[in-house]
Amino acid sequence: MQNRFNWQSKNFKNSSGLNLVGLLHTPGTAQGPVVIACHGFVGSKEGGGMALLMGEELGQRGYNVFLFDFSGIGESEGLFEQTTLSDQIDDLKCAVDWCMAAGLGPVYTTGRSFGGTTALCHAAGDSRVEGVCTWAAPARLKVLFNSYAEQPVKAIKEGEIYKSKQFFDDRDGFDVPAMASLITPRPLLIIHGEKDEVVNPADAQLIYESSGEPKKLVYVPNADHRFIGHHRLVWHTFFAWLESIHKE
Repeated sequence: MQNRFNWQSKNFKNSSGLNLVGLLHTPGTAQGPVVIACHGFVGSKEGGGMALLMGEELGQRGYNVFLFDFSGIGESEGLFEQTTLSDQIDDLKCAVDWCMAAGLGPVYTTGRSFGGTTALCHAAGDSRVEGVCTWAAPARLKVLFNSYAEQPVKAIKEGEIYKSKQFFDDRDGFDVPAMASLITPRPLLIIHGEKDEVVNPADAQLIYESSGEPKKLVYVPNADHRFIGHHRLVWHTFFAWLESIHKE
């Protein structure tokens, strides 16, 4: 399937020396703009197939797409229990390093849920990123993750997985809305479901109010955390925004 749809497996290292696994989709040539997508908290680079489909549609629009597993997830090395937000930010930085070394750019990042928070916090300190799009990204990490300090994190395919104390200690050092303010003057698109049952839609408003221009907040009517039944609207919103900023 990878060869048929121009997906190529790529390996790269993070700063800790762990081997991370990615998939690169090219529209014909391995040059030009690249979208790096970050999966959610217990997700994977393929996104159950949806990330692959989205990447192929982006390819038809002339974009390279790079999907990868954060350390401790999927095919990448590491222990999920021990990985932190700081680790994920480093993983994403190394993914940007790899793409730029491969001659890809400009770089745009997007992420779903905790992957969106990762993309946001990474871009705050990495000016190589030309634009950021978040989908259902949490802004109040203590509110979202406090329940996990007392009980297992439920992963659909991995069983019960615990997060170590270092995850929570690291988490407490991040003020996500404040980091959003550091992205300007680069564009930011915030997408959130009006009926998100995992991340309060108010988190999207917090990110929006803290960030500078240019910025855009889109609430998707009746959409839950996973945007079930609404992915086409989310994709097209993202595609239109991407096209508008890439032409500028």
